[in-house]
Parts: sequence; structure tokens; C-alpha cells
Amino acid sequence: MRLGMIGLGRMGGNMARRLRRADVEVVGFNRDLNVTQELADDCGLIAADSPEHLVAQLEHPRLVWLMLPAGDVTESYVEQMRGLLEAGDILVDGANSYFKDSMRRGDEFSKLKIDFVDAGVSGGVWGLENGYALMVGGSEAALSRLKPVLEALAPTSDRGWLHTGPVGSGHFVKMVHNGIEYGMMQAYAEGFALMQARSDFGLDLAEIAETWRHGSVVRSWLLDLTAEFLDQDQELANVEAFVADSGEGRWTAIEAIEQGIPTPVMSSALMMRFASQGQHDYAAKLLAMMRKGFGGHTLKIEE
Repeated sequence: MRLGMIGLGRMGGNMARRLRRADVEVVGFNRDLNVTQELADDCGLIAADSPEHLVAQLEHPRLVWLMLPAGDVTESYVEQMRGLLEAGDILVDGANSYFKDSMRRGDEFSKLKIDFVDAGVSGGVWGLENGYALMVGGSEAALSRLKPVLEALAPTSDRGWLHTGPVGSGHFVKMVHNGIEYGMMQAYAEGFALMQARSDFGLDLAEIAETWRHGSVVRSWLLDLTAEFLDQDQELANVEAFVADSGEGRWTAIEAIEQGIPTPVMSSALMMRFASQGQHDYAAKLLAMMRKGFGGHTLKIEE
């Protein structure tokens, strides 16, 4: 089996490596051609120097997988593929795209008789060794053809991947997955911060995290990672308190509002990320000024 993969960064590159381990032929293209060549040398990927070159090295019916940043970059390559692929081909978007964009793209490609598939991919930098969790939306026919690829990428051939439903459902499920992830991370962060502040107990946060990993109801892979880095550094003095949000948390909050479904944990976790990015700074300054105004409380002035 052969497929084309466009986007060979941290996720795409390791996905290509995992596919090659399963003897799937991969034709790869990356904007930085040095990255493509390094992968070709490393795992036997077939290098392409352009999207056109990549498509030309695939036999019809073709399978092309985009593993690019969501948004304008993905949109531009989707548009290119519209002109390069033919009826019967399959185009997979593995980015963290907005599910409504995927539904729109699915409708547009169906008119060309090209199967569009949206794949939510989780696993990060550990996916090469552990496999990826895959949430995939599309037609039954497209998923049947994709099955060997999904089985190769997943932790095992029969676990870790799911045909979630029609186009859009894969990215919708991945969006909610990431919203849950926001909430879990925030809960761990708050709990450990609370314990770290109780200096009179002399708590060893690394030992606590390690203990919780075994038998506790709060054990998880996130806790495993937390225990690992706390074992190296509990102070985190050199870490900037800035947490980015990649989009899925916002979309989850918007979807909850549109459906009228209460999601206070996920929404609050998103707001805390905004606060870490300096979005709370002006409000905090106003609060300090109000306290000074009505109670004469001292202001803390920045040096």
C-alpha cells in the first residue's frame, strides 16, 4: 500500500516513520525539503519536492494525508488537492481543524466524487512508539480503504482507532477530547499548586505524583508525565507561566454555548489559559485600583 503525506513535522514525520515500520510505502512532502530528505534517509520514505510531484507518484485511486497546522495552511493545501486529485481519490485532513470546516470541505469534495476524511489524531511526540489515538469521520467506503493505515498508526490493529461517523465527526470528537484535556491539566495544576503552597508540611510533590500513579483513581498519562518532570525539577523557576491554547478549547466552549450544554470545567480551564497569556493583567490592575479607592489598600508598584 502507498500513500502520500504532506507535512512532516513532529507529528507527521513520526507518523511516516510508524507507517514505514508497518511496510506501508509513504511518499512525503514537506515545505523544508531538507526535512523530507532526512526522513527518506532515515526510514525509506519516497521524497517528493512538490505536491504535484507527490501526487504523480501515487497510483489512482490515490490516498493523500495532510498533517499540517490547522487554519490557513491546511486550507491552502486542501485547495491545491482539489485541483490535483481525481474522482475516487481520498484526501485525509489530520490537523486539528474546526469540525464545521471539515463538514464544508466534505460537501465540496463530494461534488468532485473525491472522498474527504477528517482524522483527529492524538499521541503527540510519543505516538511513534506508543501509537496514535485516531478519531476518523468519513464514508464507509473511504474508511475501508484507510483501514490498513489506521491499523498501522494505532497502538494495536484493533484498538485506538474509531470510525466516529460522517465527515466532521472525527474532528468534533477530537475537539471535545482536547477540551477534556484542558480540564484535566488545569485540575492537576491547581492541586499541585495548592500542595506546593503548604510549605510547613515539606511535601515532596514528586513522591506524591509517583504514589498517585499506582492504584489512585486520578492516575493517568498526564500524571505520569507530571511525575517525571517533577522528579527532575519541583521549583520550575525557569519556566514562564504562559500556556498557549491551540483552538480546540475555544471551539469546545463555543459549541457548548450553541448547544446550551454546561461545560464549566472545560470553559474555566480555557479562561485560565487566557489569564496565563496576560489577558487578565489589565483586569487585575483595575481590581487593585478599586481596592485602593474604597479601602485605601496599598498598591504593589512594578519596579
